[in-house]
Amino acid sequence: MNDQKRKIAVLGSTGSIGTQALDVISRHPDRFEAYALVANNQVDRLLEQVRRFKPEVVVIANESKYTTLKEALSDLPVKVWAGAEAIEQVVQDTEIDIVLTAMVGFSGLKPTISAIKARKTIALANKETLVIAGELITRLALENRTAVLPVDSEHSAIFQCLNGEGGNEIEKILLTASGGPFRNFSMSQLQQVTREQALHHPNWNMGAKVTIDSSTLMNKGLELIEAKWLFDVNPSQIEIIVHPQSIIHSMVQFKDRSIMAQLSLPDMRMPIQYAFSYPERISSDVKPVNFFELSTLTFERPDTKRFRNLSLAYKSIEKGGNMPCIMNAANEIAVELFLQEKIGFLQMSDLIEQTLTKTVFIQNPSLEDYIQTDTEARNIALETSKRHQVAKFPGSDF
Repeated sequence: MNDQKRKIAVLGSTGSIGTQALDVISRHPDRFEAYALVANNQVDRLLEQVRRFKPEVVVIANESKYTTLKEALSDLPVKVWAGAEAIEQVVQDTEIDIVLTAMVGFSGLKPTISAIKARKTIALANKETLVIAGELITRLALENRTAVLPVDSEHSAIFQCLNGEGGNEIEKILLTASGGPFRNFSMSQLQQVTREQALHHPNWNMGAKVTIDSSTLMNKGLELIEAKWLFDVNPSQIEIIVHPQSIIHSMVQFKDRSIMAQLSLPDMRMPIQYAFSYPERISSDVKPVNFFELSTLTFERPDTKRFRNLSLAYKSIEKGGNMPCIMNAANEIAVELFLQEKIGFLQMSDLIEQTLTKTVFIQNPSLEDYIQTDTEARNIALETSKRHQVAKFPGSDF
C-alpha cells in the first residue's frame, strides 16, 4: 500500500457496520482516516464519533437535527451538512479515496451512484443497492472504471476465493447462511415468534433490520441477488448452504470441481478491513480460528417452505426487471411492521408476496423507474397491511 493514508467516507457511521468500520480505522491510524461521517438520526452517537475521529465533514440525513448538531460542534473546525442531497455531494469530495456505503435500505442507492460517478472505490455494505438496481450499478461501475469491493462477509469470502483465479470459470457459488435463530422451528412455532426472539441472532452482532432479515432468511435472498451482480453468474449457479457455525463464510466451486473456501471467526471487522486495505492484507486483532476447539462443522439445505423469503428472492431475480426492487421495498415495510408488532413473523412473507403480485412490473427500468417502483411498492404494502388482507397465497407465482 502507498504511504499515504486512505481517506474514507463512512455512510451510516452510527450503525453496526459503521461503528465497526471506525474501530478498524482507529486500529490503523497510519493507514486510514475517517474523512467524512454520515448518519441518519443518532445525533449523540455521531457527536461522540466526530469528537473522537475529527473528520473534515459530517452529514446528518435528518435535516431537523441539523441545528442541534451544528451548535454542538461549534467549537470544532468541521463542516456540518444535512439532507439527502448533501450525502450525494459529500461522496464526490476530491480528497476521498473510499466510500463505505453502510446506510440501510433504499437510502443507500443514490449516494452509491454519486460515488461511482465520482470514481471513488466503493466498499459496499448496503446490499440493497445491488438488489434494487444491480444492472444499473454494475454498468455504471464498468463505465467509470470504479472498483466495487464487497463488505458482506459472504461476498468478501467469494471475492477472496476468486483472487488470483484470473478467468477461471466459476461452476458454482456456495453461499453460506447461519440459518438464523429459528432454523429448527416448526411452522406452528414460527407463527408465535416474537420481536424480541427475532432480534437475537446466535452468531452475529447486527442492526435490527439485518437481524430480522437474517431470521427470515431474506438476508440470504438479498445476498443471492447481490452475488449474481457482483460475480456475473446466473442465479442457478448460486447454491445456498445452511452452515450454523458461521466459520466458512462462503465457497467457490470451479469447473474442475475444486472448491475454495474462506474461513474465519464471525467478526465483521475482517471483511471491512480487507475492503479498506485491498489488495494488501494487514494485521488484525480478530481472533484466529482454533481448529482444535471446533467440535464440528455442519451443513444443511435451507427449507424454502418454512422460510419462503428465499424462494421469493429466487423468483424475483429470475423474473428480473424491477421485481427485486419491489421485493426489497415490500420487505423493508414488512420488517418495520413486524418490529412495530403490527404483523406476525410469517405474515412478512405473505405481505411481500402480495406486493409482488400487485405492483406494476417493468422489464427494463431506468433509475426513475426504480425510484417510482420503490414508492409504489411501499404504498401497496402499507395499504395491504392496513386492510388486514395479509393472507397466504398458496402457489402464487407473481
